[in-house]
Amino acid sequence: MYQFSYSEVQTDSVADAKDRERQVLTRSIELLTAAREAGAGSPEAIDAILFMNRVWTALLSDLGSPDNELPKELRANLISIGLWLLREGEAIRQGRSENFDGLIEISQIIRDGLK
Repeated sequence: MYQFSYSEVQTDSVADAKDRERQVLTRSIELLTAAREAGAGSPEAIDAILFMNRVWTALLSDLGSPDNELPKELRANLISIGLWLLREGEAIRQGRSENFDGLIEISQIIRDGLK
């Protein structure tokens, strides 16, 4: 019977986590794209913003954790980006913005950086 070394399991776990993060960001991008087409006041927009909020709330929680092993400066930058996404999403939800393109572009950049 084959036993995995700790480093193999840890590497797989990191790769699995990155894959899950990429998947959830891809889903968020898909929802935001549909919302952009449907318009800011649409049910699609509400669903997209709520989903994006859940995603970034979870990511921000992880980034703020002392157990997070990313470099401190990178974590701070990602937290700033996440807070901007949440603020911009709220502005769309309240009818003060229609900046779906900004949310989509930034989300794509973050997702593509997880490779």
